[in-house]
Amino acid sequence: MSLSRRALLGTGVALAVRVEAAGPEKGPGTAIAPACVDRMPEIPPERQTDAQKKASAEFLGGRGMAVFGPFVPLLRSPEVMLRAKAMGDYLRFKTSLPQKLNEFAILLTARHWSQRYEWAIHQPLALKAGLSPEIAAAVADGRRPARLDETEQAVHDFVTELLQHQSVSDTSYQAVVHHFGEQGAIDLVAVCGYYVLIAMVLNVARTALPKNAVPLEPFVCAT
Repeated sequence: MSLSRRALLGTGVALAVRVEAAGPEKGPGTAIAPACVDRMPEIPPERQTDAQKKASAEFLGGRGMAVFGPFVPLLRSPEVMLRAKAMGDYLRFKTSLPQKLNEFAILLTARHWSQRYEWAIHQPLALKAGLSPEIAAAVADGRRPARLDETEQAVHDFVTELLQHQSVSDTSYQAVVHHFGEQGAIDLVAVCGYYVLIAMVLNVARTALPKNAVPLEPFVCAT
């Protein structure tokens, strides 16, 4: 059963994240880390400053839902939160890139940062937009997908090089411009940069996963 974006986001962030040590199996001697505590949980309305209340109301009016996910910690700086919302509104809903490829770029960014909240929200959206489950699974595993069409390959190579090397080759740049134009190239850079910011916020805040989150495992070394 597929969930709408509103239903998925509405599930909340009540599920605490429990990080367990990796290993072939868990035995009596397995070390288990304590549950990660959300450092910046929701601020009750009565404890919000006037600026936070105003920003919360503006967010609700624009998104049709209360402040959620990464915007909860961002609310600590209301102006930053509103500016992040505005950029996110463009990059999610008005970008020049096709939605499937935009979501593909977000998944590549989430995987690079091992950001489980980003993955939990955007993996279902990517599949709904037409990205194949095989491609999503390969990204989750950290593998190059076996089958990519020309546009998917252009996005994959551009984003992967940008994240790993902080720039892109002439070949990858030209492929993106060929398919999407210079605006598309900038929109692709912007969506990567925006979701790097969101990943940083979520990692610092230790924002809890949504309920029924699609799993994304961190890359760890088994001992």
